[in-house]
Amino acid sequence: MAERVDDQIEWHDRKSGYNKVKYQRYQLIQLVVASLITLSAVLNTLKNADWVPFVAPTLGAVVAIVSGILGLFKFQENWVDYRMTSEQLRKEKYLFLTQSEPYNEPDSFRLFVATIEDILSKQNSKWLKNRTEGAQAAVAAVASSDEDEPAAE
Repeated sequence: MAERVDDQIEWHDRKSGYNKVKYQRYQLIQLVVASLITLSAVLNTLKNADWVPFVAPTLGAVVAIVSGILGLFKFQENWVDYRMTSEQLRKEKYLFLTQSEPYNEPDSFRLFVATIEDILSKQNSKWLKNRTEGAQAAVAAVASSDEDEPAAE
């Protein structure tokens, strides 16, 4: 059990924490930079330097990049999915160890293994779906930005 279940619980805990930190950091960056766009408009009225008109578009590009990263890597979805999987595994482990229902029958180890493998299989399917959707979103964003480019003559 330690080789499979405990290792998987630990792995999902670790990955959940990693994705939580990444998601929160990128969200914070996005929030701060988006707020700075408004402040840059004030700067534009106060200071007539040549570089000032480039501040807002540059900050807007940073917001777009961070938004793209969040959409591509799906940190929030992975954080929640990994946390849920870890908790499901932990629950099944404790039900099995205490011989609680449904593991209070003879041959309950087979049921336990099947349940654990089902949870892990579903998690793998969710991960693949998130990866595919993230990649599709990135391709769509690039295609969208290509349409915005003026045609070369």
